[in-house]
Amino acid sequence: MSGKSPPTPRPADAGSEVLYRKHPRARYYRLRVEVNGTAVVTIPKGGSRAEASRFLEKHRDWVEGEQARRRSEGHRHCWRPGTRILFRGVWVVLTMERSFGRPVVRFADQGVPVADPAMDFRRPVCDHLRRMAAVELPQRLEAIAGILGIAHGRTLVRDQATRWGSCSETGTISLNWRLVQAPQEVADYVILHELTHRIELNHSRRFWRRVEKACPCFEAHETWLTDHAGVLGL
Repeated sequence: MSGKSPPTPRPADAGSEVLYRKHPRARYYRLRVEVNGTAVVTIPKGGSRAEASRFLEKHRDWVEGEQARRRSEGHRHCWRPGTRILFRGVWVVLTMERSFGRPVVRFADQGVPVADPAMDFRRPVCDHLRRMAAVELPQRLEAIAGILGIAHGRTLVRDQATRWGSCSETGTISLNWRLVQAPQEVADYVILHELTHRIELNHSRRFWRRVEKACPCFEAHETWLTDHAGVLGL
């Protein structure tokens, strides 16, 4: 989604990065530490960079503790049996078994053949999720667009680095493949959000009123997306 301003890198005292992100619907300052150790400070509407910096300093001990924990967990970047990932909003565990002599990674109701049981499972599992997203997300978008009566252009499923979705001036809607890892209602909200941009290509009050009318609990979905962005690599 395009509701967040592009992150602005700022050097942290410990030599790592701090990203300050403004969020038009946030009600308070929020702080998290991503997998790579980057501290992300969410600035609410009406907030300031100066106040965000003070908020960060107030929680500096917690940030440094989380950064140390992330460093100690570096081995988890390699996906192996026992690794936990999000799938449809639920944490699931990767397991490995053999099917007709061939190694297969299992999670939830999914099976992903792999070449070597000793390999890093990240790439084959993510490729599998991307293929699922390429089928499921456009179908879901068509269904929601039909309910809302909103026309649109092409639908693209992409590997977006900083957005859950976007809508171009020509009506092309792009969705992040990682939405298959989110709860269905959250993925649906992102789709609704981008479809609403076909009417209001901005984040004006009119835009948010339309979103709220179609999805009264949208703020809870926004919170889920913010809280899990680092886990999913955004």
